[in-house]
Amino acid sequence: MVFVPQLRRVTCPDGSISYELGHELIDAFLEFTRGRARPNTVRAYAHDLKTFFSVIQKDPTEVTSADVIAFVTAQQQPRPGAENVLRFPDASAGLAPATVMRRLAAVSSLYGYLLVRGDTAVVANPVPRGLPTRRRRRELRGTPLVRGVRRLPRILDPTEAARLIGALRTDRDRAITEAMLLGGLRRAEVLGLSFSDVRLGECRLFVREGKGGHERLVPVSPTFFSTLARYLDHERPGTRKAMRSSSS
Repeated sequence: MVFVPQLRRVTCPDGSISYELGHELIDAFLEFTRGRARPNTVRAYAHDLKTFFSVIQKDPTEVTSADVIAFVTAQQQPRPGAENVLRFPDASAGLAPATVMRRLAAVSSLYGYLLVRGDTAVVANPVPRGLPTRRRRRELRGTPLVRGVRRLPRILDPTEAARLIGALRTDRDRAITEAMLLGGLRRAEVLGLSFSDVRLGECRLFVREGKGGHERLVPVSPTFFSTLARYLDHERPGTRKAMRSSSS
């Protein structure tokens, strides 16, 4: 049976956002995930499952391990225009291994859910844990379907960091960049900050919606707070008093 997913963004009665692909089993899985995962995780699952079933074009109950391997092969093929993309010397012309692995994890989670339900025609997870190899020691595992590339993070030296900050045109952009550069905040965490999250007396920022929904207090260099003060004085006058009252 051919199944072509159609991704739909749905507003639930409680105001939250859900996603549907037009298949009863997949939509039930996304609804189940919505109750136990962050919104970004649900959205990523929806997009990854749409990609998978758009390539395979089979009903979820008919997918086999051969289909999964074919999907991996298709994802690793060169993309149109890939020759114009700057890549690491050891990178392939297809999608990054981390992207393919994330999509496989979404597919595996779907079938794990279907197996736990026990009321579908699915009797096994079609996503192999790896390719079997000859084992010399019991603790060795098989070869993974997709081998990720582990790289150490590239750290900017002080000169490069100064050039980056100097290239920005506004104190707002400088404050955002310094929060990430000097405090280690993620992009979404910076964009989610409010005046009440700025602890001036402590030189710390309160992150309400960190990765996984966790909260934390982050010490940040005084340089960031100096930039923030200039932003409030010159680009948003009248807000410094409000920020002081909210942090006291």
